[in-house]
Amino acid sequence: MRDQEPAPGHPERRLTTKETAESLGVKPDTVYAYVSRGQLSSRREPGGRGSTFDAKEVEALARRNRRESSGSSGSGGELSVRTRITLIDKDRYYFRGVDATELAARHSYEEIAEWLWTGELRPGITFTAPKAAVAVARRAVDALPEHTGPTDRLRVAAIAAATADPLRFDLSEDAVLGTARILIPTLVAALPPVRRGHRDEGPLAHRLWARLSGRPADEPSLRVLDTALGLLVDHDLAASTLAVRVAASARAHPYAAVSSGLGVLEGPLHGAASGLAHRLLLDVLDQGDAAPVIADELRAGRRIPGLGHRLYPGEDPRARALFALLKELPGAGPALAAARDIVATTARHTPLHANVDLALAVFTVSSGMPSTAGETIFAVARTAGWIAHALEEYGERPLRMRPSGHYVGPRPPQPLPE
Repeated sequence: MRDQEPAPGHPERRLTTKETAESLGVKPDTVYAYVSRGQLSSRREPGGRGSTFDAKEVEALARRNRRESSGSSGSGGELSVRTRITLIDKDRYYFRGVDATELAARHSYEEIAEWLWTGELRPGITFTAPKAAVAVARRAVDALPEHTGPTDRLRVAAIAAATADPLRFDLSEDAVLGTARILIPTLVAALPPVRRGHRDEGPLAHRLWARLSGRPADEPSLRVLDTALGLLVDHDLAASTLAVRVAASARAHPYAAVSSGLGVLEGPLHGAASGLAHRLLLDVLDQGDAAPVIADELRAGRRIPGLGHRLYPGEDPRARALFALLKELPGAGPALAAARDIVATTARHTPLHANVDLALAVFTVSSGMPSTAGETIFAVARTAGWIAHALEEYGERPLRMRPSGHYVGPRPPQPLPE
C-alpha cells in the first residue's frame, strides 16, 4: 500500500523507504545514501514512523539509473558510467573536483584515500590492521612459491583476509569504509619485508618501503613514495577499476572486488608496465646509450614502455609531478639522464612524452628496488580507488553492469555435432 494517496491541495504522492528501495532496485540503506549525496530528498510526515519520498523524484532517479545501466556511447562506442570520483580533462586530473597533483603534493596517501571515500580530509590519519588479520594474510602469502609476483601475493592476502572477516558481506557504507581502512595496511603487512628489523608503524609509505628496498629509508625517498601512492590512487575507469565495479554491481564484498581489480592489474598493459620500463632503464644504463636499446626493442616488434598515454595528448601530469621530486632525490641523476635519453631518442620517430610508468621506473631503479616494485606501488595505491568505486557502485541498482552480447556465430538451428 502506498504511504499516502494524493489529496486535494496535496497532489504529490509519497513513498515509504521500502517502496522507494523496491522502485530503485536497491537496499533501504542505499536509499539513505542517495539522500546523503543529494540525489533524493526525504521528509518525515507528522506522526509517521519513517521518512517518505516524492514518487516523481524517485521515478526520475530510477529512469536516470536505467539510462546509466544501459551505458551511453561516447565517440568510440565505449561504456560510459557516471562517477563523482575522478575527472581527466586537458592533461590534468581531479579527485572530487580537486587537482590530484596538488592533493598528492600536500597530503599523505591515507588522507587522499579518505578524501576519495568520504569527501572529507582527515589530517594525520594512518591506517592500521588488526594482528589477527595480518597473521592470516601472512600465513597464506608465506605458503606461496618464492618466485610469486607481487600482485599474486596481494590477491592471496586479500582473499585470506576476507576469510578472517565474518562481516565482509555487510555492504553498508560504514562497514565498507571500516574494511578499507583495515584491508590496505593488511595487504602491505602481508608482503615479505626486504629489510629486516623494520617496525610496522607510521604512515603507510614507511611500512611499504621495507617491502620494496633493502636500503634505509630517507625522507626524500619516502616523500617520493608517498606522493606516488597519492598520484596513483585512482585514474577514472581503467580496466581494473571497471572489473571492480562489475564485481560490486553483483554485490561482491570489498575483498572480492579488490581481488577482481588485482587480477586485471597484472596484465603487461596495465599495472606491470612500470616493470618493463624499469628493465629498459637498466639496459640503457648498462649500455650507456639509449639508441641501441631502443633499436633492439623496435626490431623485436615491441613498443617502447614508459612513453605516451591515450588519455593525455600532452604530458602525463603524474609523471610531471614525480619527475619534479625525483630531481631532488640523491642518487637519481643517472636514471633521470637515461629516461631523458629514451624520450629524446624515440622523439626522432614519434614525439611521445614520458608517462608515470617511466617516472616510477626512475624511482625504483634509483632506490635499488626490483623491477616488480612499481607494480606493487601501483597495486597498493589503486586499492583505495577501487574501494571508492565499489562504494559508489553499491549505491547503484544491482547488476546494472550487464551488457548484452552481440551474437555473430552460426544461426540456429544447427545440427547436433557428431
